[in-house]
Amino acid sequence: MKNLGYRASGRGFTLMETVIAIGVLAVLLTAFLAVFGPAAQGIRRAVSVQDADRLAYALEKELVTLRTGSGDSYTTGFEKAYNWIKESTEEPLLIYQYKGNPESIRDDGTMEPYTDQNGTAGEDFIVQPVVRRRGDPEMEEELRAIEGRVFTAKLTQLVFNGESWVKGEAGDIVDPTPDDGDASSGSGVESYPEAVIAFSAEFYAVPNNSYEYISSRLNVDNLTNPIFVRNLAVRR
Repeated sequence: MKNLGYRASGRGFTLMETVIAIGVLAVLLTAFLAVFGPAAQGIRRAVSVQDADRLAYALEKELVTLRTGSGDSYTTGFEKAYNWIKESTEEPLLIYQYKGNPESIRDDGTMEPYTDQNGTAGEDFIVQPVVRRRGDPEMEEELRAIEGRVFTAKLTQLVFNGESWVKGEAGDIVDPTPDDGDASSGSGVESYPEAVIAFSAEFYAVPNNSYEYISSRLNVDNLTNPIFVRNLAVRR
C-alpha cells in the first residue's frame, strides 16, 4: 500500500536565507529601541502617580492657607491664591519635602528643620511637604534638611473661549467668562467676579537642590518639558 504520510525534508537554511533573517531581525530590533527606548527613559524620569498627587495636593492646599508671621497681609485664602497664581511667573513656587522637628514649630505652623544626621523618622523628625515662594527666608534652612528633589510649578489661569477651557496669559487673571453678564469693579481680587479660579499647573523638576542655585540662578522660563500637568481650582 502506498504511504501517504509526509516526509520532512532534510534541507536546512541556506547562507543567504540566514543573512536575510538576521537583517530583518536587526531592523525590527532597531525599530523597537527607537520607539520604546525614549518611552522607558521618560518613565524613569517621571514621578509616580502617588508623588504627583502629593505635589498637586500640597500646592492646592498651600494656595489657600493663611500663615501667621509669613509677612503677607492677605485677608482670605482666596486672596492669597489669586496673588500667588498671578505672580507665579515673577515669584516661582518651590515644592519639596524636608525633615521637620516636631518639637519646634514656627509661628507659621511649619516645623523647624531637623538637621541632625541621625534620628528616627516619625519620632525625632517628620518628613513635611512645603510650598515656598523663592523669596521666602525659611527656604534656605529647610533645604539643608531636604528629602528628595525640589519641584517648581508654573500656574496659568484657565479661561473659557466659547467652546472649551484653555490656558490664558501667564501672569494675568481675568474674568474667565466675560460674556456671562457678570459685573466687576475694584482692583485685584476684588475685581474678580467669579467664585472659582481654575488654573493649569505644570510641574517641573528643578535641576539643582542648592539654595544658591534656586535663589539666584533658577530661570523657570528655561523649563519647557513638565513632568506632569494638573488642572486645579481654588474657591472663595
